[in-house]
Amino acid sequence: MPTAAWTTDRAEIADLFACLANLLDECRHEDAATVYHDDIAVRSPRGELHGLDEVTAHLKRSHVEGEHTQHIHGDVLVHVDGDRAKATANQLVYFYRAGEAPHRTSGLRVACTAVRTSAGWRFSDMHITLAWMREK
Repeated sequence: MPTAAWTTDRAEIADLFACLANLLDECRHEDAATVYHDDIAVRSPRGELHGLDEVTAHLKRSHVEGEHTQHIHGDVLVHVDGDRAKATANQLVYFYRAGEAPHRTSGLRVACTAVRTSAGWRFSDMHITLAWMREK
């Protein structure tokens, strides 16, 4: 039977996906340290990023003026092993302009490692795989 701490850890790690979605959708790139570890490594179809500064800089320069996003995570699975955890989620991303229907959507698979820090759980490794993309 899972312990209360195990259940709490799983919930906190699952919450990281929601916090990441809000951070991205609200363009709060300066808050990246609230979800990513200092030594974060991100691998995606766009390449590899290493370290919090590089990830934050990438987020800032990737922003397109007038374009908004809505990130939605589902099917979140978390496997905690002490102070480390593996987590996966499906991610839908909608790209739109204010008041308009999305002009691009994508489906992604996200696989992460999370680590417990003094500030709480943080993603330390993230592998993003594009499943599909639709442009209108």
